[in-house]
Amino acid sequence: MSYAKTLMRGAAFAAALAFAAVFAGQSAKAADLNARFSWKLKGEYGFFYLGKAKDLYKDAGITLNLGEGAGAQAALGALIQGQEDVVILPGIFAVSAIQKGMPVKLIALYQPAAPVVLISHPEKPVTKPKDLEGKTIATSVGETGTSYLGVFCEINKIDCSKISKVQMDSQARVPQFVQNKVDVVSVYLTNDFPNLEAKTGVKYPVLDMRKYGLSIPGLAVVASNDGIEKKADLLRKFLAANAKAIEMTRSDPAAATAALKAVWQPSPSDKVIQEEIVATSESIRSPEGKPIGWIDEEAIANALKLIGTEGDIGTPKPVSTFFTDSLLTK
Repeated sequence: MSYAKTLMRGAAFAAALAFAAVFAGQSAKAADLNARFSWKLKGEYGFFYLGKAKDLYKDAGITLNLGEGAGAQAALGALIQGQEDVVILPGIFAVSAIQKGMPVKLIALYQPAAPVVLISHPEKPVTKPKDLEGKTIATSVGETGTSYLGVFCEINKIDCSKISKVQMDSQARVPQFVQNKVDVVSVYLTNDFPNLEAKTGVKYPVLDMRKYGLSIPGLAVVASNDGIEKKADLLRKFLAANAKAIEMTRSDPAAATAALKAVWQPSPSDKVIQEEIVATSESIRSPEGKPIGWIDEEAIANALKLIGTEGDIGTPKPVSTFFTDSLLTK
């Protein structure tokens, strides 16, 4: 064999090796997963950012792209249009959308009962349901805490007609409360409440609606039916990484605070962020022996009853239409 032919064969062999290396690298490349929140940054989302900072998603073969949102409706619309792989939003909104025919499902429910509380002024405290009678409460269309006030009254045997509901824009509720224009306003322990107390310096009396029987599905992961069918393995890895991130956040809320603050500009103080993160960790619960994010049929059935109190929803769809636990691993 001539020297020239030997060189040519050597070059061809090297090129083949290079091509194989490139192909192997491409096959091992992390898959993109686009996740959209239903709202702006807040402590509830801290574990996602800690998971990113600690490479939990990267180690699972995922390049996670997180984006802020502008409401549940917009987030679900982006999901259906294929712009997002999952959306993170209060589960009650997903249940309502599915009942109306939207082809999506809950694939994880981290808060079977959203941490919604009613707060009041120290001079007129409301700490138990009966205290609501004779008070004024701020309400707005679609606002979680007061949308199901009628159900709350019924559960606790109080007279809702003795509560004066003051309708206003959702953004005006808390300012109106601070200015003493209303006696009561609903807030999330994982968002508004720590920030409000820090800004005003007031320790507000709290009525925790969960402790008095109101379970509104909160923080959830939702995917399209098409995505569940075509990207099941990717979604399964994402949920498993979320579970690790949640446990890590429980163990080290300060680290989650730092990870979230790194992307949240301008942000509240470290103290406020950490209070939101700790409240979120406390609100994330699963049935005994089930993986983090497990969705119980009863939670969905109760959610259907809740949305049915707001208006005619037609014949409720079978509970299995609304969720799947098949992507969760212990």
